Amino acid sequence: MSFPLLTATAALPAIGAIATAAVPAAQRTVAKWVALFFSLGTLVLAGIVFARFEPGGDRYQLTESRSWIADFGVRYELGVDGIGVALLGLTALLIPFVIAAGWHDADPLETKSSRWRPTQGFFALILMVEAMVILSFLATDVFLFYILFEAMLIPMYFLIGGFGDRAHAGSDENAAKQRSYAAVKFLLYNLAGGLIMLAAVIGLYVVAGSFSLTEIAAARANGDLAMATSTERWLFLGFFLAFAIKAPLWPLHTWLPNAMGEATAPVAVLITAIVDKVGTFAMLRFCLGLFPEASKWATPVVIALALVSIVYGALLAVGQRDIKRLIAYASISHFGFIILGIFAMTSQGQSGATLYMVNHGISTAALLLVAGFLITRRGSRLIADYGGVQKVAPVLAGTFLIGGLATLSLPGLAPFVSEFLVLVGTFSAYPVAGIIATSGIVLAAIYVLVLYQRTMTGPVNESVRTMPDLKARELAVAVPLIALLLFLGVFPKPLTEVVNPAVKHTMSDVQKKDPQPEVEAAK
Repeated sequence: MSFPLLTATAALPAIGAIATAAVPAAQRTVAKWVALFFSLGTLVLAGIVFARFEPGGDRYQLTESRSWIADFGVRYELGVDGIGVALLGLTALLIPFVIAAGWHDADPLETKSSRWRPTQGFFALILMVEAMVILSFLATDVFLFYILFEAMLIPMYFLIGGFGDRAHAGSDENAAKQRSYAAVKFLLYNLAGGLIMLAAVIGLYVVAGSFSLTEIAAARANGDLAMATSTERWLFLGFFLAFAIKAPLWPLHTWLPNAMGEATAPVAVLITAIVDKVGTFAMLRFCLGLFPEASKWATPVVIALALVSIVYGALLAVGQRDIKRLIAYASISHFGFIILGIFAMTSQGQSGATLYMVNHGISTAALLLVAGFLITRRGSRLIADYGGVQKVAPVLAGTFLIGGLATLSLPGLAPFVSEFLVLVGTFSAYPVAGIIATSGIVLAAIYVLVLYQRTMTGPVNESVRTMPDLKARELAVAVPLIALLLFLGVFPKPLTEVVNPAVKHTMSDVQKKDPQPEVEAAK
């Protein structure tokens, strides 16, 4: 029996969560190092998975399958494809930076309310989220995926509601109310989508007689499974709605600005750079894989919603006064690009969408974590409370600028490649949609450059005159992320060579081919 590498990769952070939580209350620093150790161990295992994955091999590799709930046909089935291995690598890569950036975010808090912030619980919850997200990218049993899709809401709820941002303009009581509101809104939105998805999962089992993604796909390919058109569309809608909430897609996005605004910067990275990717990943694996005809039927509406997300999110980002909420609305715009690329149904669009998931995760982590360091120093999230930071903390300002330039997809940085592919793929199939989507690029330049101008340039605000520059731990977080943005910006091959074969399989699922050029080459 071969070593269950995929299970080990997901189990290690779960074991780490238990070990971290078991550290005695007085040993807070030990708990932090235990969490960091297990996150780095997970990164090593993810690297082994990436190294053993063969881009030209079977669609799902390193597979594992065991009976779980035999009476209902539920199996513990795992397998990794090119898209899953890319997102597995992203998750394992970012968690150590999340832990290092949040090193002091759950230390005891001396306030009038004498509120205690349990350090062990904070880091244990982060590792538990990592374990569930990794398993979500690996699960090839629909019921197993659903369980993980819902279970990850529990630790996220406590991370948002229990460990809020300390840079709050109001009183402790008001801050607690805002955190509670954001956490409950996050939970209710995602639970509602999950309940609708549960009905669709049950309906799929009634129709297909199996929860196995590979079995259902094989039955459809062989003609042994035929779904009525109306049935397939209803099932597609049940899955898609849950994924659109998680993504988030307009108009189901409103929970994200609240959650990111009230969470600490590392938890906000966990939300938008890692957890939300489960939604867009699932659109590729489950919506297009299980319901190809319904996916094509829904494409015009989904593209329209994606375009609204791109423009609406960018416009609201331009008008924000809160740094973290600005980044949240920018992420809504970016998720619109990702979903646009998925439903453009072209190989360039879907390859770009997958790369966008990875590159958005890295760029958003870089920008948001440096913004968190800035906010922690000043104690305010409001843009108006800053000014002239580059004169007193030039390294902080420089890393913030590079993270911002990556967010607006500057050529030479990783997000440019993915955004370019999404637009090329969209233009070839839906020219008007491609033209509208390009407006998001212009708006991104506005909100990023205005944010930098107002916070970093100009006269030095008195409140930041004594602001210290980045320290060693903070540099250890920011510098590797920026280096990775530069590396993947000029050499994206390590990602494209594993993603492109997986995209070909997805294109085959929906029986789509890339549009051919209408202008013949000169003879």
